[in-house]
Amino acid sequence: MSSKSRQLDFHGQNIYVGIDAHLKNWGVTILLENISHKTFSMDPSSEILSNYLNHHFPGGTYYTAYEAGFCGYSIHKSLEDYGIKNIIVNPADIPTSDKERKQKEDKRDSRKIARSLRNGELEAIYIPCQSTLELRGLVRYRRSLVKDINRNKTRIKAFLHFHGIKIPNELESASRHWSSNFSSWLETIRLTTSFGHTVITNTLKTVHLLRAVLLTINKELRIIAKSNNYVNKVNCLTSIPGIGLITALSFLSELEDINRFKCLDKLSSYVGLVPTTNSSGESEKVGNITPRSNKYLRGMLIESAWIAARIDPAMALAYNNLCKRMKANKAIVRIAKKLLSRIRFVLKHETKYQYSVT
Repeated sequence: MSSKSRQLDFHGQNIYVGIDAHLKNWGVTILLENISHKTFSMDPSSEILSNYLNHHFPGGTYYTAYEAGFCGYSIHKSLEDYGIKNIIVNPADIPTSDKERKQKEDKRDSRKIARSLRNGELEAIYIPCQSTLELRGLVRYRRSLVKDINRNKTRIKAFLHFHGIKIPNELESASRHWSSNFSSWLETIRLTTSFGHTVITNTLKTVHLLRAVLLTINKELRIIAKSNNYVNKVNCLTSIPGIGLITALSFLSELEDINRFKCLDKLSSYVGLVPTTNSSGESEKVGNITPRSNKYLRGMLIESAWIAARIDPAMALAYNNLCKRMKANKAIVRIAKKLLSRIRFVLKHETKYQYSVT
């Protein structure tokens, strides 16, 4: 009796894959429409996963998902190159049971992602183009440089206080702005031992080095702001009181396309200017602004709102009226949302801001 071989064919069937991505391995769960295939650990390779799917489920339509994290968008691009339909999701948006929350492990996480993907419960995050990602990296690197400079400045002043070295009165103002006169004075300080000055000397060298790098980055950002891709949008944003070059480039690199936000509320939610709410029955509580935010944009927007409240008449009037019924730190959040509305308007219409327009 002759036997016939039958080749597998999964055309028209969807294969769902949840990936819990780590540096050295991936936790992977594969689900079909009505059955769970396998949960396993594998090397972190899109090629290996693609070969596995093509071998076990030839002709199928493959859907994968993983949490946004350290690997950025590289896995997504690699999976797409192999013809796999992938999405990246915010970890906080994945439906999680109490057991999964309290007994967290890689395999359980991958099963959770695969299950939610099959049920259509996942919403993909926005994926910017490569040039935007590179600009975002440069702007964020500048932010890190500024933090490092301030950290080293604080370290030097703490050293001076620890050893009871007082800053001369004539340099008190210069020390706030870290002028060349203040740096020269620091170089003249000597302690009782030959190595006592080493901390100040080397920390001061670090500050000078970082400031030189920051100057180079600033020059490069100015060149980018004048390029054809950004010049019009940067000019529109910087016409708004409180918005400078760095803030403008930060918004352009973090948002990329303002039209992906259907309304101001969506944009405010992304930035993190919406309140927390807790409603049940007839009880409704509204709390402070949500901790969920774009940490780079929210802090920058609040700082810009303080400037706008001082120099823009319309903003100043709105801020004064708000302060009559709430504290200043809450009033400035509302000013920040007004400022965000203006940012959205000038980007959508590519027009400059007009003073006294509310």
